[in-house]
Amino acid sequence: MSQVTEEKVLEQLSKIKDPDLRKDIVTLEFIKDLEIEGGDVSFRIVLTTPACPVKDEFEADAKELVGSIEGVENVNVTMDAEVPKGRGIANNVAIPGVKNIIAVSSGKGGVGKSTVAVNLAVALTKNGAKVGLMDADVYGPNIPMMLGAGQTQPQVGPGNKLIPLEAHGVKLISMAVLVPPDKPMVLRGPMLHGVVRQFLSDVNWGELDYLIVDMPPGTGDVQLSLAQLVPVQGAVLVTTPQNVSLSDVTRALKMFEQVAVPVLGVIENMSYFIPPDMPDKRYNIFGEGGGKKFADDYGIPFLGEVPLGMEVREGGDKGTPVIVSHPDSPQSKAFHKTAEEVARQISIEAMKPELTILSRAG
Repeated sequence: MSQVTEEKVLEQLSKIKDPDLRKDIVTLEFIKDLEIEGGDVSFRIVLTTPACPVKDEFEADAKELVGSIEGVENVNVTMDAEVPKGRGIANNVAIPGVKNIIAVSSGKGGVGKSTVAVNLAVALTKNGAKVGLMDADVYGPNIPMMLGAGQTQPQVGPGNKLIPLEAHGVKLISMAVLVPPDKPMVLRGPMLHGVVRQFLSDVNWGELDYLIVDMPPGTGDVQLSLAQLVPVQGAVLVTTPQNVSLSDVTRALKMFEQVAVPVLGVIENMSYFIPPDMPDKRYNIFGEGGGKKFADDYGIPFLGEVPLGMEVREGGDKGTPVIVSHPDSPQSKAFHKTAEEVARQISIEAMKPELTILSRAG
């Protein structure tokens, strides 16, 4: 019987290449805790996101490749994930324990940006990630209502820091849980910046893989300053297929480019409508293919399309996101897919060489 060595195992595993990072999983240091006892080989494959779409493929390939080594009798592969810490933007507010901050922006209101942010957060949580949601849309803070936490106020913990609320596995903070619901949000620019800075530094977020920031609509001075204040690993743009929305989301894209925040991609919301009683009918109420064309024109990833559905509106009103209330619905499946794509793009961005990041920021 030929002796099984670590060198032989790693040589076989190096044949598995990550399709996004374009390197083999040994070079990427995904292989952990390799142990060899006679003919028994065990190791972990630690991926960059719990939502990795090729996880099962990697596991199957690893078992087959290592199992083909002469002398190997059993192969035990444990699939795991450790979300890499993003570099963010220099000189911005850092949050201890938070690995990646994602801005969800639209350039305009009325496209379902907050709905997308909520369902992305819950989808990432269901995939095994630790997720927080910061409602930076202080003029129209709807996140607590959408997550069913609108009647609760956060407590103050050690260090005089707020303890975020938690709903559906997502930690959250919002002006909506700090002020009475009938009090208008009359805030000038510097005050708004102070609120957002406090949400970042005076909230005990704990350990998070992703902190999603629901940005205010628009691209004025306030939004530009917010983008500079938040150490964003990347931005997700939300649009509908129609030209009016695409025009505004173009401005959001240019805003993030101006402040050196990478755009992870675009999500097309309200893409089409299929009547529940006529499943063979499809209506493109807001046009067709606008989000995909926008992504192609500007060379950014198209993260997916989410169809219209009454379940989405009902879930938002009741505080139970569609991804929880109707897990088998087309909308829920679409949100799961887009969440996987967002996690994938964050991993790609985080694993880029330092030189690429420095050149982008410079």
